[in-house]
Amino acid sequence: MDEIKQTLKEVVQAMAPVILAVLALQIFIVRMPLPEIIKFLTGAAMATVGMMLFLLGTRIGLLPVGEAVGAELPRRGSVVYIMAISFLVGFAVTIAEPDVIVLTSQVDAVSQGAVGRGLLVYIIAVGVAFFVAMAMLRVVSGLPITYLLAGGYVCVLVLSFFTPSRFVAVAFDAGGVTTGPMTVPVILALGIGFSSVLAGKSALSDGFGLIGLASIGPIIGVMLMGMVLG
Repeated sequence: MDEIKQTLKEVVQAMAPVILAVLALQIFIVRMPLPEIIKFLTGAAMATVGMMLFLLGTRIGLLPVGEAVGAELPRRGSVVYIMAISFLVGFAVTIAEPDVIVLTSQVDAVSQGAVGRGLLVYIIAVGVAFFVAMAMLRVVSGLPITYLLAGGYVCVLVLSFFTPSRFVAVAFDAGGVTTGPMTVPVILALGIGFSSVLAGKSALSDGFGLIGLASIGPIIGVMLMGMVLG
C-alpha cells in the first residue's frame, strides 16, 4: 500500500504542472469550449491512473525480470548468445514502446501513408536492438563507451548530408522516442544485471549508457530508410 501511495504521489507531481499550465492558458489566452476542457481533464485523470499502474508494473515486474535476464546471460559463456538475446529484448520492448507507437502513427497520418507505420516501427526497433547488442558487446570487451558514441554520431552527421530533409527530422525524433517508459526500464535493468555479475565490471560505469547508445540506432535506421525511399 505504501508503494502505491508513493507512486501515485510521484505521478500527480509529474502531471500537475501540465494540467495547471493548460488551465492557465484556458483562462487567460485560449478559452476553448467547456466540453473540450472536460475532455482534457477526463483524459488527464485517466492518464494519471494509467501512469501509476504502469510504474507499479515496471517496479514489480519489468525491472526484476530485466535484471534477472541480464544476470543470467554471462553464465551462458557465449558472446553470440548474449548479443542475440540482447537484440531480441531490445527489439521486443521497442515494438511495445508507447512513444514509438505515437510517433509512427503521426508520421503515417501526416505523410498520408507514404511512410507506413509498420515499416517505421520495425526500422526503429531494429536500430535499437542492434545498438543494445553492441552495448553488451562493449561491456564484455571493455571498449570505452566514448568510442561507440563518437562513432555513432559521426555516422549520423555524415548520413544527414545525404538523407532527404523530411526524413532527418523524423530520424532524430525516432531516437528520442526510444527513451520512453517501456524501453528505458527494461534496457537499463538488463545492462545493470549483466554488468553486476561480470568480474571486474562496475554496474555504475558499465551498466549505464545503454540508452544513449540505443537511441543512435533509430536515427541511423530512419536516415538509411529515407535514402532508400527518397
